[in-house]
Amino acid sequence: MSNYLKPWRVLCLLAALLPFLITTNVSLAQDAAGGSVAPAAATAEPAKEVAAPTAAEAPTAAPTPAPIATGDLKIALDTMWVMIAGFLVFFMNLGFGCVEAGMCRVKNCVNILSKNFVVFAVSTLGFWVLGFGLMFGHGSPYLGTEGLFLASGEDNSPATMDAYKGAYDALKWTGVPLAAKFFFQLVFAGTAATIVSGAVAERIKYISFIVFSLLISVFIYPVVGHWVWGGGFLQTQGFYDFAGSTQVHSIGGWCALTGVIFLGPRIGKFTADGKANAIPGHSMMAAFIGCLVLWFGWFGFNPGSTMAADPIAIADIALTTNLGAVFATLTATATAWILLGKPDIGMTLNGCLAGLVGVTAGCSVITPVGAAIIGSISGVAVVFAVMFFDKIKIDDPVGATSVHLVNGVFGTLCVGLFASPEVLKAHLIPPEVCKPGLFYGGSEQIVIQLIGIVSTAVYVLVVSAICWVVIKATLGLRVSDEEQFEGLDHGEHGNTAYHGFVVEKV
Repeated sequence: MSNYLKPWRVLCLLAALLPFLITTNVSLAQDAAGGSVAPAAATAEPAKEVAAPTAAEAPTAAPTPAPIATGDLKIALDTMWVMIAGFLVFFMNLGFGCVEAGMCRVKNCVNILSKNFVVFAVSTLGFWVLGFGLMFGHGSPYLGTEGLFLASGEDNSPATMDAYKGAYDALKWTGVPLAAKFFFQLVFAGTAATIVSGAVAERIKYISFIVFSLLISVFIYPVVGHWVWGGGFLQTQGFYDFAGSTQVHSIGGWCALTGVIFLGPRIGKFTADGKANAIPGHSMMAAFIGCLVLWFGWFGFNPGSTMAADPIAIADIALTTNLGAVFATLTATATAWILLGKPDIGMTLNGCLAGLVGVTAGCSVITPVGAAIIGSISGVAVVFAVMFFDKIKIDDPVGATSVHLVNGVFGTLCVGLFASPEVLKAHLIPPEVCKPGLFYGGSEQIVIQLIGIVSTAVYVLVVSAICWVVIKATLGLRVSDEEQFEGLDHGEHGNTAYHGFVVEKV
């Protein structure tokens, strides 16, 4: 074949000629339809005076396109923002997978990655089939009872407030379409299920984790979600959790804690006298990448919870979110340096996540100074929490309970400590609880926040314990000691994360 006729050269030539061919075809089509002007004759005749056309003969002017209604434009912008924010939260699955895999041993890397990949598919199934209806459907103060299955109840989008007549009454304050509401809430439900993965890593059966992920997305997350965001009893009392310190993080944390208790520690984690042995992760590079992805995704998690393209609110929330992460990163690093003698990278990364969790509940109602204080305390708290759980023989390989449970509870309480009463009133919190308190918030608000924390803890601990007990009795929870020694990648998946490398069996 001639060098000038090679396929790639022909393709490049066609690509270069494509705009010309398209333009030519359009022009020919216009000519065929009589839409083009005939070329001037080569020998033009002398100009003749032409009479002006009558009104009947005058060409009809092209209709002026109707302007886009302001309401339609707002719905479009709000929907775009909600979906983009939802995509960012979905992307956080990569962050969780990298953090957990990096902080665990190489022989369990495939297992952790597979769990973090499948968990979103499983939680999507559960939340779509029943969870969304239980969470947002009309019903009692404790559970949704209308529009239960397949998110198919009448929604009446994009009507809002008094004009809203749909089944998902708790979502009437936002005007985006039902599919956008569902997707944004779905990625939050998936996040709560993913939190459990890291805490139970390196010894749980793959099938048992999958089944629990389905159960949390149907019977645990949506029920509390109805109380908090679905018009349930906590929301009507004035409980405030803007983006999920309780609804997402502490739910995942309580489920993780019960799972760790029923599973027991990994082989070799604790000595006979109860001393905790360090079991280093295999890739701090992966953990670093994962944490940075989570930090990035949080700018969808918190600002996206506005459910509207409100520029001032989005910017303010992004600021408080970032300040929480920054100050927690610094204080966690300093605390670990003081207590452990070295600035431990694992503590630094978990400190960043702790600060993000801490500001999530109140990010829309706290000042930047309040966010800095919350982040600073969260960074210190996560280091002490990791040491505390080790002391009581709770084996959490990635520190999920320290990050999400401890700081989810703390962040929820901080709404009553640092929120501006005026801003709380603007969020439809009952006026009687919006009184100045210890710092910016109100003493009554602290009580309501505590009621929400305790209610969530009791329900999640009881129901998740029942789920773990049933799974343990039917499928079993823990892999064999031999499989734990060999690694779950080999025993559960017949695979390795890094082919050709020697895996240390410890």
